[in-house]
Amino acid sequence: MIVIHHLNNSRSHRILWLLEELGIEYRLEKYSRDPKTNLAPPELRAIHPLGKSPVMQDGELILPESGAIIEYLLERYGEGRLAPQPGTPERVRYLYWMHFSEGTLMLHLVSRLYLTRVGEAAKAMQGRVEVMIGNELDLIEHELGRSSHIAGEEFSAADIQMGFALEFAVFAGFASDKHTKLREYLGRMQARPAYRRAIETGGTYAFNSTVTT
Repeated sequence: MIVIHHLNNSRSHRILWLLEELGIEYRLEKYSRDPKTNLAPPELRAIHPLGKSPVMQDGELILPESGAIIEYLLERYGEGRLAPQPGTPERVRYLYWMHFSEGTLMLHLVSRLYLTRVGEAAKAMQGRVEVMIGNELDLIEHELGRSSHIAGEEFSAADIQMGFALEFAVFAGFASDKHTKLREYLGRMQARPAYRRAIETGGTYAFNSTVTT
């Protein structure tokens, strides 16, 4: 059976959501952040040396990184679901947003989080990063004007991968009143039954409290 090592308020919510969408049975091992440092507990290092979550176990395989886990689960268990067909325009969009989530948006969101803790010396860089985040959310707003989902009209794993980054951006206060399509889209994603089941199974998840569904 697939085992997911799950940390509250983390990217591992993506994996629970995907498994619920696919209807795949799994076992959950829960971990909680340190209330003072907000860091993952040291017990996660016994599963993988970096001590991060999510980590998936499938037989002898131990795999971290939410994007890699999503790709693995779709390839092995997806049966063609939740990914556009290769060679289609939707597939290109799918690949773009699968990588954009962590390679661009989350990179800047996490950078900004750390910069706010540096002090006055980081103000100029913080401002530049905030402008980039705003531009990226504007791009997403425009993209959601093209179709009802991030990679096309059909729901896909790219919506799952992007979900955490967009929730984090809204949580951090970057989505403005002009990002109406983004907020409506997040509301629809959070209303999906599989998303709700993932919340019920995974427990505490602060980032879904900012969008009314």
